[in-house]
Amino acid sequence: MSEFSKAVFLSYASQDAEAARKICDALRSGGVEVWFDQSELRGGDSWDQKIRRQIKDCALFVPIISANTQARREGYFRLEWKLAVDRLNDIADGTPFVVPVCVDRIREGDALVPEPFRAVQ
Repeated sequence: MSEFSKAVFLSYASQDAEAARKICDALRSGGVEVWFDQSELRGGDSWDQKIRRQIKDCALFVPIISANTQARREGYFRLEWKLAVDRLNDIADGTPFVVPVCVDRIREGDALVPEPFRAVQ
C-alpha cells in the first residue's frame, strides 16, 4: 500500500494553464500542498508514470472544467479524469476526493465530464 500524500492534484487542458496557475498559487498561499505539473515535472522525467503516481497518491483531485475542456473531445486531461474515476472505485463512499472547479461560464449540467464528477458540487 502506498503512503498517500496530502497534495492536491490539478488537472486541466493546456489552454487553461493560466487559470490552473492562479488556483495553484491561491492554494499554496493558504498552505495547501499542490501538485502542478508545470512546476513538478523536470526534463528527463517519465511524465506519464509520474502523473499516474500522483493521481494514485493525491489527497484531492481537482479537474478544471472550462470552455476549453468542452471544446476538446480528446486530450491527456481526459485520461487523468478517467484515472481519477478509477481511483474512486477504491475510496469509501462519502470520502472527498474529486473537487471539480469551473473557471468560466460552463453550466454544470452541460459539462462534458465523467458521470461521477456530477455527484459532487
